[in-house]
Amino acid sequence: MLDLSRRAVLSTAAAAAAFGLDRKLAFFTEAHAETPVEPANGVYRYKVGAIEVTAVYDGIWRKPHDPAFIKNATVDDTKAALAKAGLTTEFMPIPLTVIVLNVGGKYIMFDAGSGVGQWQANATNLPANMKAAGIDRSRISQILVSHFHPDHVWGLMEKGTNAPVFPNAELVVNSTEFNWWTEPGRVEKLPEGRRAAAKRIGDVFPTWKNWRLIDDGAEAAPGIRIISAPGHTPGHAAYLVTSGKDQLMVSADTMYVPALLAPHPEWQGAYDQDGPTAIATRRKLIDRVIADKIQICGSHFPFPGAGTFTKDGDAYAFAPVAQS
Repeated sequence: MLDLSRRAVLSTAAAAAAFGLDRKLAFFTEAHAETPVEPANGVYRYKVGAIEVTAVYDGIWRKPHDPAFIKNATVDDTKAALAKAGLTTEFMPIPLTVIVLNVGGKYIMFDAGSGVGQWQANATNLPANMKAAGIDRSRISQILVSHFHPDHVWGLMEKGTNAPVFPNAELVVNSTEFNWWTEPGRVEKLPEGRRAAAKRIGDVFPTWKNWRLIDDGAEAAPGIRIISAPGHTPGHAAYLVTSGKDQLMVSADTMYVPALLAPHPEWQGAYDQDGPTAIATRRKLIDRVIADKIQICGSHFPFPGAGTFTKDGDAYAFAPVAQS
């Protein structure tokens, strides 16, 4: 996605070193082969200071092209952006990666995945990949939730029974997000297509006692602070992880699909509840990451869900971490 002949960017080796990786970042141009839709290995590790980060692949939504997906762009526009990034244009590829930190033997997970097919039929891989990574889900002590969309929180609930999958883990979320979704009468205020999800959230989440509601800038866990990032949902949040001199921004859905929104940060996604606010949040967060040289990962970035951003005029360029 980077035209290296006209953009001054970090070298692939330097960028990889900044991420604590032993592999280079893949700077995509049209000359590169198309990125595989599914990763060969669903587990990837890197370091942030003394913290071990494990990216765990859940699966992918092979979303049919839809003119409503980006409110201010056509399907041809989105296909062109995908092709320039070296991604398939047969459908809109929306992968899902869950991040797990090992902080001195304590496991902290960001979001809980999509619930073994409860979101999409092709997103069933989280339990097997966590096992392959040597992560016992019963040892997850905290889950830091970005927002309440199904691909991020259906993994908290067992299919059919809604029983908690992580009854002993502390669940941390922005208070704005929790209160908005669980407000009495919320379901009736939403469009028909979102009511079933909102009803499930409103019926189940308030009955659990292991929630901790926090506000912007608060410490979610030692070395981890919540960053309010509204727009995608009213209480959507990122989390900033700090270890020594290193930092990682766990950006969730702020940049959503970078192939589209890095070169076109002004595009409004159909799933952004407040499009203008989402755009302002996106620019603010990515500008901060670039200025402060913060590592970044995102839930729907190409697996392993990490990469680097650089400024490109009034937009951005994204270099994803190579899968192999």
